[in-house]
Amino acid sequence: MSSPFQAVLDPTQAPTHGDVWDFAEECLQQTANALRESRSASPAELSQAIADAREAHASGNPADLLETLARVQGHTEEHVGPAILDLGNKVANTLTPYAPLIPFAGKLIAPSAFYESFDQLHKTARALLSPVIYVEDTDAIGTASANPIAAAILAEEIRNVVFKRFGIRPFVTIARLDYESWTFLARKHFEL
Repeated sequence: MSSPFQAVLDPTQAPTHGDVWDFAEECLQQTANALRESRSASPAELSQAIADAREAHASGNPADLLETLARVQGHTEEHVGPAILDLGNKVANTLTPYAPLIPFAGKLIAPSAFYESFDQLHKTARALLSPVIYVEDTDAIGTASANPIAAAILAEEIRNVVFKRFGIRPFVTIARLDYESWTFLARKHFEL
């Protein structure tokens, strides 16, 4: 039985936002709003973290606002993981549906065939630092990140791209990752 991911790449994969960094900027803005709403940072800390993330994006490097904020707030490497988890919990509480924390996601196999078939989605996932954690044909797909907003943005783009190509609306789930799983999967999926 052949995989639907062996289909020839076509122009319907183009991101609806024009460029993968547009997704990163959208994620940055939505995350900043959620952090403001949850009173997770001072205006000065948030402003500095946004500037740091945008600087990374401008040089073609993915950066998530939760991580840049944790570092701006002065968390050392040994404490940055719990700080990002705490910020992720606060952001998740502003969203519906709530994105659960999946502690075993780092053990899941990277969906290479999916990434090969949907190269532009792979690039978008990299810009958002939100790996696809599982794929069951085109019917059920999951994405996760330390930042639930990044996972939600990628999930919506996956729905749009799969619908354009195959005319089906997949069931796409979002989840959160702890810092160690997130950085491990970013290295594994995006060679970072």
